[in-house]
Amino acid sequence: MTIDLPKGRAPSIRDVARLAGVSHQTVSRVLNDHPSIRDSTKAKVLQVMEDLQYRPNRAARALSRGRSRTIGLLSAESAYGPASSIAAIQDAAQEAGYYVNTANLTSVDTESIEAALEHLMNQSVEGIVVIAPQVRVFDALEQLSIDVPFVTLQSTGRLDNSLSVDQMTGARQATRHLIDLGHRSIYHLAGPQDWIEAEARMRGFLDEMWEMDVPTMAPILGDWTADFGYRAGRELLRRRDFTAIFASNDLMALGFMHACREAGLDLPRDMSIVGYDDIPEAAHFWPPLTTVRQDFAELGRRCIALLLSNLSGGVPIERSDPIIPELIVRGSTAPPAF
Repeated sequence: MTIDLPKGRAPSIRDVARLAGVSHQTVSRVLNDHPSIRDSTKAKVLQVMEDLQYRPNRAARALSRGRSRTIGLLSAESAYGPASSIAAIQDAAQEAGYYVNTANLTSVDTESIEAALEHLMNQSVEGIVVIAPQVRVFDALEQLSIDVPFVTLQSTGRLDNSLSVDQMTGARQATRHLIDLGHRSIYHLAGPQDWIEAEARMRGFLDEMWEMDVPTMAPILGDWTADFGYRAGRELLRRRDFTAIFASNDLMALGFMHACREAGLDLPRDMSIVGYDDIPEAAHFWPPLTTVRQDFAELGRRCIALLLSNLSGGVPIERSDPIIPELIVRGSTAPPAF
């Protein structure tokens, strides 16, 4: 087939119709999978579309159908956990035939959240996913009226339609692993105070230490960064009154490992370290990091399934139990050298 279009112009629905020898209404019916179209006509139109590399205007199709097939994603912060949740949700939405528009919050005050929600609503989103790790975001959401179905992740449990990973259980697994190895002097490098995940992991650490009747030292509030882990490590290693560290994420664990190496310690002979998240690089730390893995793909699937069940108007899916994370034991932990 000879295709002659003006240079620099993308093919249109009328170009497809002209080359296929049909009306543009017929092409539109093919795009919308209308049952009245003969198979031979459909095949001819689809072949022309492929030859032209025609991409239909999604916005125009949405208007004609009265649906956008678009989900809004309201995201605050960009730490590994939230970022991985976003990727999982985008994959799950695409499999379900939906697009995702994202609004990133640079501030988490009520006015900024309201403006971000308004931005998403102006995109004609059918539903919204809220990934907000901080308590104050949910404080703001409770004051706002959201006119479409929405699902929240990392929720405090105060809002309906929330999904999460069981952060407390993951933290208890990490802490119990160190206790089972024989450690009795364990510090916890916690995340920022306002983060829901950081609070849950700290509570899990404290609960496990208390239940196992192990003396507890006050957790150290960090900021998720490797720099903080390094600085905390340099400070703590001056007194060396502990044999193990449970860091609330892998980056702080990495920084702490740096401080240990700089102090001439052998890991894990002189110090055991457990992280949290199992970032892709964790298996390549030296030694490879023992950590806690979260199933973000499953979280994304559940999130989209819950949201779409609300959109369809069918039988609502009940809020599922939190996803249980998995302890991944590698080379950064060992029994203490007494």
